Amino acid sequence: MAVSFEHVGDDGVDFEPFEAFLTAEETTDWFRAWTGNGELNGDAFRVFGQDGTGGYAAFWLVRPDRPLAEQPVVFLGSEGETGVVARDLGAFLWLLADGFGPWEAATSYEPDWVPHPHRELTAIAEQFAPLRRAPAGLVIEQAAQEFPDFDDTIMELCR
Repeated sequence: MAVSFEHVGDDGVDFEPFEAFLTAEETTDWFRAWTGNGELNGDAFRVFGQDGTGGYAAFWLVRPDRPLAEQPVVFLGSEGETGVVARDLGAFLWLLADGFGPWEAATSYEPDWVPHPHRELTAIAEQFAPLRRAPAGLVIEQAAQEFPDFDDTIMELCR
């Protein structure tokens, strides 16, 4: 994720990948604040980026004994938006390449917004996930089909 997202931002995508995951303590503090539930920890998430509103993109660790790259990518927005945006890292790379950020994939608040594919991110997706190539709409649809209860699961944790 060393590619600058500055020009993606000019196209309406506001996503900043972090240089490292949030620490377990930072993730727990955020998740407790986000849900209003002080009894939770953030062990089910590895937060790796955010959008301009403060919403987080994270791996959701729901596939036991599977590597991190095979875990679904989720978005937990600053205004309560939730969504599984990609089934795994490879699909997420193609989502970005097609001009979508996590917020755009999880919401439909701007129906007139037009994505702009990103050449550098396409090259990264081709290098690291050539067999996972798919348009963003399909990536989002497949993630929603595999994890239809994500929003309900998260909302049950909220106080």
